[in-house]
Parts: sequence; C-alpha cells; structure tokens
Amino acid sequence: MNFKKAIVTSLLACMLPAAAWAKDIQLGVSMALFDDNFLTIVRTSMQKEMQKDGVKGQVEDAKGDVAQQLQQVQNFIGQGVDAIIVNPVDTNAVKPIMDQATKAGIPLIFVNRRPQAELTGKMAYVGSDSELAGRLQMEALAKEMKGKGNVAILLGDLANESTRERTKGVEAVVAKYPDIKIVQKQTAKFTRNDAVDVVSNWMTAGDDINAIASNNDEMAIGALQALGKNNDKVLIAGVDGTPDALQMIKNGKMVATVFQDAKGQGEGAVQTAIKLVKGEEVEKIVDIPFQLINKDNYEKFTSMNQK
Repeated sequence: MNFKKAIVTSLLACMLPAAAWAKDIQLGVSMALFDDNFLTIVRTSMQKEMQKDGVKGQVEDAKGDVAQQLQQVQNFIGQGVDAIIVNPVDTNAVKPIMDQATKAGIPLIFVNRRPQAELTGKMAYVGSDSELAGRLQMEALAKEMKGKGNVAILLGDLANESTRERTKGVEAVVAKYPDIKIVQKQTAKFTRNDAVDVVSNWMTAGDDINAIASNNDEMAIGALQALGKNNDKVLIAGVDGTPDALQMIKNGKMVATVFQDAKGQGEGAVQTAIKLVKGEEVEKIVDIPFQLINKDNYEKFTSMNQK
C-alpha cells in the first residue's frame, strides 16, 4: 500500500505545477534565536518564500536552548509536517534531531549553521563557507594594516561551526604575514552587548590592538561602541553584511564586512525543503557564496539583506 501511494505521489508531483503542489506542503522551522539581527533576516526571508510558494509553515524560537530545539522538532514530527528546517542552536548537538527526523522519514534541512555531523538520506545544508568569510575579512584588514600590527579576534558562540571556521580563516591569513600578531581572542557570543564588555576590558587593560576581526557584524558594532572616540584608531571588520554594518562602512567606521546572503539562505532552505518533499534530488551542501564588502562597493549591497 505504501509503495502504491509513493508511485501515485510521484506521478502527481510530475503532473502538478510547483505552486499547486506546494500548497499542500507544511513545514516546521526551528530557529536558534529570534533575537538576532541576521537570523531575523533569514527567518523573514523563509516566511516570505513560504507565502510566495503557498506553503504552510510554523516557525519557532529555540531561544538558544538545545533541549527546547529538540522538543520543537519532536512536536513538528508529531504534527505530521512534510519537512523540517533547523537553524541549530549548537552545531555539535544535532545528532538527536537527525535521528528523530530519519526515524520519522521526514526531510531535514539545516540553514545558516552547518551541522558537525554527516548528512544522510533526505537531509541538506543551505549556507555559506565560513572559513572563506574569515579569510576575506582578514585579507581586507591586512591590506589596511599594511601587513603589520596587532589584531584581536572577537569570537562568536563557541558551540557554533561558523565561529570555529571564521576564526580558522582569520588565523590562516595572519599566518601569511610575519609582522601581524594575534594578541587577543575572546568570545562575545555573537552579541553587541557582550562585545562592548569584552573590548572595554581590552582597552582598560591597555592592550595594544591595531585591528579587530569580528566573527559577525553585531560584535563589530559593539566593538565600535566600546572604543567610542578612539574608534578611528582601530581597524574593524565584521561578517554578515547587515544594514547596520553597511551604514558603518558608509560612515568610515568599519573597514569591511563579508556579505552573507541571509535572503538567499532563507529562500534556498524553503526551496530545498520543497524539492525534498517532492522526492527530487538535491545537493547535500547548497552553497550561498560570501562576498567582501568595503567602501568601494557597499552601495550595491544596501538593498540585499533588508528585513
């Protein structure tokens, strides 16, 4: 009976246009955190894409809690959704989520944060190469530093793959410059307020810092706030290409950021989910490329990551 149903379903998928098929699809989405500027753009993009495609979706806030995110996934399975999209709280703690989705036979799509586990069966990741972001960011800083000086790194959430990979990219570039040294490396958990505290402590301690490579824009802006009137003496670069960061580049406060296509990731996650529900083949890794933003090209990015 299940085999016959699968054949009929496949035939219907071929006969019906995408929009007509999508109207019957229900997605469950668990976001690591609603209270994050970049993730808000990803979430809004997903909601708009679902609306455009006629897909029904339920979007939940895991509030940075691994257990709560797993519970949300279990609830989605219990409700009989057709696919689940997860922006993981902890990229090292995704196996229980993967096991639950696999057991239920429900497609699982990770977005923005790459899980540190092998994707099997009906799974995919939609996001960007985090190490490349770190490399692009640090190359821009090294150029402005004229190849010498002290750099500090503001780390994001230590549980996230993007923190490790972006930092790895920064360190790889620094290794090519004998006269650039990393003098500080501390987490500010991707948040503006924590970055204010961390950088204020660095300044109070009298650390000689010429540049700050931040794992995201929110922390970069926090660093600017902490530096106050001295922010023109320290070169700062972020990652994400948020509207706030673009404004800082326009004002000459930030050297660069690296555009992470939040809109593209959100749309890609929904489109990949629909394809998996329809039984279509998809790439395990759907790459949304990073691009460097600086004072020469920021204008073309101003409308790309709007909420």
